[in-house]
Formats: sequence, C-alpha cells, structure tokens
Amino acid sequence: MSVQTTTERMATLAAIIESSDDAIISKQLNGIITSWNKGAETIFGYTEAEAIGQHISFLIPKDRLEEEEMIISKLRKGERIEHYQTNRITKSGKEVNISLSVSPIYNETGKVIGASKIARDITKQKEAEKLIEQYVYRLELLNATGKALAAELDTNIILQKVTDATTKLSGAAFGAFFYNKTDSKGGSYLLFAISGAPREAFEKLGMPRNTEIFEMTFNGHGIVRSDDITKDPRYGKNSPHKGMPAGHLPVVSYLAVPVFSPSGIVIGGLFFGHPKPAMFTKEHERLVESIASQAAISIENARLYQEVQKLSTKKDEFIGFASHELKTPLTTISGYLQLVEESPDLIRHVVPKLKKQVTRLVAIISDLLDISKIQADKLELNQANISLRSLIKESVDSARQLSATHEIEYKIPNEELFLYVDATKINQVLLNILSNAIKYSPDNKEIRVNAERFGDEIKISISDHGKGIAKEHLDQVFTQFYRVTSKDNQTEGLGLGLYLCKEYAEAHHGKIWAESELGKGTTMHLTLPIKKV
Repeated sequence: MSVQTTTERMATLAAIIESSDDAIISKQLNGIITSWNKGAETIFGYTEAEAIGQHISFLIPKDRLEEEEMIISKLRKGERIEHYQTNRITKSGKEVNISLSVSPIYNETGKVIGASKIARDITKQKEAEKLIEQYVYRLELLNATGKALAAELDTNIILQKVTDATTKLSGAAFGAFFYNKTDSKGGSYLLFAISGAPREAFEKLGMPRNTEIFEMTFNGHGIVRSDDITKDPRYGKNSPHKGMPAGHLPVVSYLAVPVFSPSGIVIGGLFFGHPKPAMFTKEHERLVESIASQAAISIENARLYQEVQKLSTKKDEFIGFASHELKTPLTTISGYLQLVEESPDLIRHVVPKLKKQVTRLVAIISDLLDISKIQADKLELNQANISLRSLIKESVDSARQLSATHEIEYKIPNEELFLYVDATKINQVLLNILSNAIKYSPDNKEIRVNAERFGDEIKISISDHGKGIAKEHLDQVFTQFYRVTSKDNQTEGLGLGLYLCKEYAEAHHGKIWAESELGKGTTMHLTLPIKKV
C-alpha cells in the first residue's frame, strides 16, 4: 500500500474542493477573499477572477453586515461557526438562503490568519419549509374557521368570519362579501362584510355595478381570477368611470368566488383585491371555494334557526292573542246569560246578541281547525259547480252587512261562467278580503270588485282606496300570524285571515297576491280555474 505524498494530498484536496457543489471560500481576517471554487461560482454567479481580492461584504445584504463582524470576532477567538443560516446576494442581485460553516485558518505558530467558509444553498429547503408552514397555517385556519362556522348561528358574524378568513388565506390586501341583492333597477348589491380596508372605502364608491366581470360572480357562472384586472378585455366598459373610479382601492390582482346556497342559489360573492399583479393562484381559488361551501351551509342553518326563532315568537304571540280572541266572546256570552238569569224577560233582546257571539266563536274555532288540517296536509274541500255570478253576489251581499256606509260595487263577465270550488271556502276568501277593505278604508267608502276571464282562469280583483300596505310588507301579509300594525302600534286580528285565503286559493290551484301603495289603497287579486263544461 502506497502512501500519498504531501503534494498528492494537496492535489486531492484541491480536486475535492473544486468539484464540491457547496461554495468553499477562504478569506483573510480583514475580509479579503483569497480562494473561490466552482461551487461558489455556481451559487453566487461570480467567477474566480471577479471574486478573489474582493471584500467578502459584497456578498452580504446591507441589513446583515453586522454578521461579518460577529464572524470575525469568533474566528479571532479560534471558534468555529456551524450551520449558521443567513442570506447572501448573488451577482444578479437575487438573495439566496445559505447555511454557513466557518473555520479558522492557523499559521505555523498557531495564530489565526484567516478563515475557510463552506456555504450551502438551502433556498429550496427554505422554500419547502415555508410551503409546509403555509399548509399548516392554512389547515389550522380552515379547521378553526370550520369549527367557528359550525358553532355560529348569527348570519352577520358568519359572513364577517368568512370574509376575514378567506382574505387571510388568499393573501389579499382586502376582501369583501356582497349579497346578491339587486335594487329595483337590478343594478346594485348589498355590501355585507369587509376585511383589510375601512368600510368607507367601499361605501363611498357605491355598490358594484352591472358589469360583465361582476355578473360572472353574481350569476354563479364561476370563479373569476385575474393577474391584472386592468388588462381584462371586460375591464373599463362600465359607464361613467370607464375603469377604476377615482379614490377606488388599488386593485390589480383580482379574485371573485360565488357563494352558493345548498339548493344551488347564488347567495352572493367573495371579492378580493391586491395592488400587486399575479398574487392569486389556483390553490387560493380552491381554499376560498372550500370555506365558501362551509359558509353556505352555516348561512342556511342560521337562516333556518332565525326562521324557527321567529316562528316560535309568532306562535307565542298567537297563543296569547288566540286566548284573548276566544275569551272575549265567551266572556260576553257569560255576561248575557247572567243578565238573563237575573231578568228572564230580557231573553228576546239577548238571544240575537248571543247568536252573534256564538257565530264569532265558531268562526275562530273553524279557522284554527283548518290551520291544523293544513299543517297536517289533511284539508278537505267540498267542491261543487257554482256560477261565478252567484259566488260574487253572495260574498258582496254578506260584506254589505258589515258596513252601512261603504259602497261595494261589482262587475262580472256577461257570459255565464262556472267554477268547481268549495263555495264556503271561496266565499270566506272573498269575504275576508272585502272585510279588510272595509276595515282599512274608513274614510274612502268606495270598494270595487272586478272579475275578468283570462283563458281558462277567472281573475277577481277587489280594490279599496284606504291606508294601503307598505311595499316591504306585501309579501308578508299572507304569512301565518302576520298582523297589521296601526298608527297607534295596536295589532289587529289573529293574523290568520290572509294566510287561510292563500291556502284555500292554492288548494283550488289558484293564486292570490296584493298590489298596494301607502295612502292610495290596496288591490287583492285572486285567480281560480274555470270549470270546463
């Protein structure tokens, strides 16, 4: 076995250094570079000729120059530095992550005269670590958001949490949730929650307009992601701004994700912006879409919970008012019976009043029984052929008995038309509408009933010129337990009349709806199929 000479060992060592993928650099204690291998050239971009004789600081970022002083200080003490992670600058100006090991170089007398540095490029390792950290952070945020949404039943809080979480996950500078709610012209949406920007930044600019870009989201056509929205062919088409309005938040990167209800209806949209280009990725789309799906379920649960709460409140109110309505005629009957008991000769005068109270009591009980049948899906109709003329005449005659001062006129087609209906139920519908018209038009006494034929249907419209119904209440008047509140904040009735009218109409395959304007009166429309002879 041969022993290598010193020259051979030095040659071998030089070959190992030169072939190393790591940067191996030597320098003097004053920081001047004295050797530079191929690995250093690969990592930092400088050739050996460019690097030797330079001060090592040309590789060090300005904010890290104090590191060199720390390294020299340790070297003078004969200390080694092992795997010190830091950043250095390449010839192209790019920063790279490196792991630095530095060893002192001694002369023959044992004095430290320089240093040998081994720098390993750990940029990919750092990127992988950062990526893992991002995944962990996102998973933790997704998990925390999912738990928070599952436990929340307040829509306001749900949407704020969703907006905050998705803004963080997407890395957006700011985010917002808009409800898919249009105005009468179909041109605006309701701003609900924002994150990363003051509310005024959105509110002072108004709601999103009907542009092609926004419509994609609000119509549920899909996710919109743009690296630079200002270069989108659909951008700048909206009048009068023709682009981004003055004072608008600086949006270059753009991401919009529709939020669907479990039934597939677009609830609204999550919108994100960033002043820098290309900030959103396909992964951001998936993350936001995932939370949006969870949010939709939570919103639906919150809506159902709120409806149950509202129904429970109405039920409690109904029980109280029903008890009152039942008690009133019973108390009156009891009083009349006591009066007759004390003065039997008054019987002739009391009997009509007793009959009136009994009739009122029977009507209330009948309504309550019908509601229980409707809810149990067991409402039965006693249908028979009846002429439209006789049905309307009977209802109008009954309504005229309710008020001696109101003028009720009706107009019906000349042709004889027949309906196959439960006459009692439809008469109840018409009488209920007429009695409401009388009740809510105390000053204007004119009430009109108009019946017209439209194909295979008859449309009956009853109009008054009374108080009218506020627009926001028009859809509610047919709901169970809904009662009109008067100017003195007194609620009237059980809130069952129009609800029963709607149920009776739909049971006959008809429809009922209202048109009204405050102070100008109300028109109730009822459609029923005509009996084919």
